[in-house]
Amino acid sequence: MEAAVQDLIAFVRTHQVWAAPVVFLLAFGESIAFVSLLVPAWGALVGIGALIGASGVSFWPVWLAGALGAALGDWVSYWFGDRYKEQVAAIWPLSLFPTLLPRGEAFVRKWGVPSIFIGRFFGPLRASVPLAAGIFEMPYWQFQTANFLSALVWSAVLLLFGDGLSLIIGWLWSST
Repeated sequence: MEAAVQDLIAFVRTHQVWAAPVVFLLAFGESIAFVSLLVPAWGALVGIGALIGASGVSFWPVWLAGALGAALGDWVSYWFGDRYKEQVAAIWPLSLFPTLLPRGEAFVRKWGVPSIFIGRFFGPLRASVPLAAGIFEMPYWQFQTANFLSALVWSAVLLLFGDGLSLIIGWLWSST
């Protein structure tokens, strides 16, 4: 998995025009239920964020692509949960993680709309919270508002973390 991430980052470094579409797909995959359990993409997103300062990849289109991909992934997860309700727990790969949806449900019930924002920043919750919000019928517009706002913040945090990390490493490297 690590080699694939490094290859993807190298591809984006060489073909910067593909940065936004690649980030969109990574964020979508990272945020959509089922897929995010199998292919965590946050490391690649941080790595591509490191290219922002180091290679001149433009922040704005990559940030917006990441936010849109994340929001659409959660939107699909919410729709899937709303459409298929409790049947979702029996679908692979969620059937391999029987505690994930009950944890997501408890989290959504406890925190309500802020659970969407909070859940976006925590691995297993990222996949289960939007799904649980759909299953347990969180009001659509409340979900979407939290979804899109949190996606904007999440995308910026990952990309800027990578950018800041590359600046610190560059500074440390040049200091020695």
